[in-house]
Amino acid sequence: MTHDSSSRPPFREQSTRAPETRTPLRAFLRTESGSAAVLLAATVAALVWANAAPGAYASFWEVHLSVTVGSAGVSLDLREWVNSGLMTFFFFVIGLEARREFDMGELRERQRVMLPLAAGLAGMLVPVGVYLAFNSGGASAHGWGAAMSTDTAFALGMLAILGRRFPDALRTFILTVTVVDDLLALVVIALVYSDHITVPALLSAMTLFGLILLVRAAGVRHGLTYLLMGAATWVALLKSGVDPVVVGLAMGLLTYAYPAARSDLERASDLFISFREQPTPELERSARQGLASALSLNERLQRMYHPWTSYVIVPLFALANAGITIDAGLLSRAATSLVTLGILFGYLVGKPVGITGASWLLDRLSRNRLRPPIGWGALVAGGTIAGVGFTVALLISTLAFDGDRLEEAKVGILGAVACSFLATCAVAMVIRLLPPQRRARVLLGTADRVIDLVIPVDPDRDHVRGPMTAPVTLVEYADFECPYCGQAEPVVRDLLADFGDLRYVWRHLPLTDVHPGAQLAAEAAEAAADQGAFWQMHDLLMEHQGALRAPDLMRYADELGLDAERFHRSLRTHAGADRVAEDRESADLSGVTGTPTFFINGLLHRGAYDIDALSAAVRTARARAGLTR
Repeated sequence: MTHDSSSRPPFREQSTRAPETRTPLRAFLRTESGSAAVLLAATVAALVWANAAPGAYASFWEVHLSVTVGSAGVSLDLREWVNSGLMTFFFFVIGLEARREFDMGELRERQRVMLPLAAGLAGMLVPVGVYLAFNSGGASAHGWGAAMSTDTAFALGMLAILGRRFPDALRTFILTVTVVDDLLALVVIALVYSDHITVPALLSAMTLFGLILLVRAAGVRHGLTYLLMGAATWVALLKSGVDPVVVGLAMGLLTYAYPAARSDLERASDLFISFREQPTPELERSARQGLASALSLNERLQRMYHPWTSYVIVPLFALANAGITIDAGLLSRAATSLVTLGILFGYLVGKPVGITGASWLLDRLSRNRLRPPIGWGALVAGGTIAGVGFTVALLISTLAFDGDRLEEAKVGILGAVACSFLATCAVAMVIRLLPPQRRARVLLGTADRVIDLVIPVDPDRDHVRGPMTAPVTLVEYADFECPYCGQAEPVVRDLLADFGDLRYVWRHLPLTDVHPGAQLAAEAAEAAADQGAFWQMHDLLMEHQGALRAPDLMRYADELGLDAERFHRSLRTHAGADRVAEDRESADLSGVTGTPTFFINGLLHRGAYDIDALSAAVRTARARAGLTR
């Protein structure tokens, strides 16, 4: 173990921007946020179309389209094909993301499921209660489901518009809450808003789904098999009277998510090298399949379908359902309509009260063991932005209402979108008026975060730069031959220069399948560490990443004035191999498969590792550390 907090090598004036680290959650959040503009445009287009040519708008979506195979077939109008057909893929993606969160995300620690589950459930029940307070005893009470579900795309998109006013953890929290929201909404649709149930068709659907479970248990991985069986289950559910979109959710929840295994990555690398040496069609196909199979099916399917659902299917749904003819008569009716008021106040009041109230109550009942992962100010903002109900709200409205009441429900839904955004802006303005320390507390909170770094930093073992008592520790798993690690190196140096209270730890992860000199270079660094010169050797290796052969390493040892015989003996006997293997094992335990990978106070850094991104992450970690001391 070596320390070097006083003498630092010169820093470059500018840091080279490294490629952004793409994670499944980050990609999901980005797609959801980006699609909000398309969704808003589709909503405006529907309103313009419905008001400019109301007859044409209505007649277009009432055109019937039939698909027949022999004597059997399905005949629906275009709006029903969108609502029950295409939206199945939307809920399929929701199921995939829910499964990913349970397998790899914040909810992988099952105790943490309780808070978003309680917040999501209360965030639905309280709005329903508000709606029924307006409509209890009337025929419109049946439409209570239209006031309960948050639109994930709109909510995340509006948070993106608000920029850095709220921590990234708020977006993750909203996503987990809306996953619970969507799961329960689908159950409500299936049980409450389905037509008269046809038992034989329902039994057929259940049998088909049972066969899907058997095929999955048998290890079948052919996508076409599941597509055909899922389509058959969809048709059976449609014939039974149950809304078939539930098939998409169920299929998504069945699809496991897991990090890429090192063995799979090494196999993919070997296949690519084989193709590079002999570029034949057969090896090209094998390399492509090897690269794809290194990722979980869950991630591959999200990458395939999520952009289509976010940028095409959901906007098409908005185009088919958001169109209402707005005139003085409708606005006059809506101003006094119990349906409109129930939906509007259900979202605007019920959502924030339900989410923040349930979180507060669970925090108190658990004696602070189940605290929200964000501060209470950010949580209130999350409650107000969750009042953006659109996709599922419109879907349930079309199932529960028709005629004037359907138009009034749509006015309430659209009004809730605008009012919830304005309410969130108001919360952000209030928080900005607070003193910095108070503002940090209400945004970040003091809850313990999920720790991704399995093997904690040990100052007696790890290679450390910076003060030992620093409130923030940056751990990097890196490879001396990795070009991206070379690009990240000046960024790390700038961080150490900018933050005097930052502790930096280097851990070895030589990727020998792509960097043949990395293992020996890591052992050379350990040989130098035995002579108290780890960081000096580290800096030379990073400066000469293209020259890591044994003669090069011996030359670096001479430049540093090390005992050449002792250094050579250490390389020849691979004395440092066990130490490097320990770091590699710790990387495997923490799910690290590539370099560079950064952990900040034990949390995996997701995103870019340029100076701006890492500086922001360090500042957030420092602020959070200050709150918990």
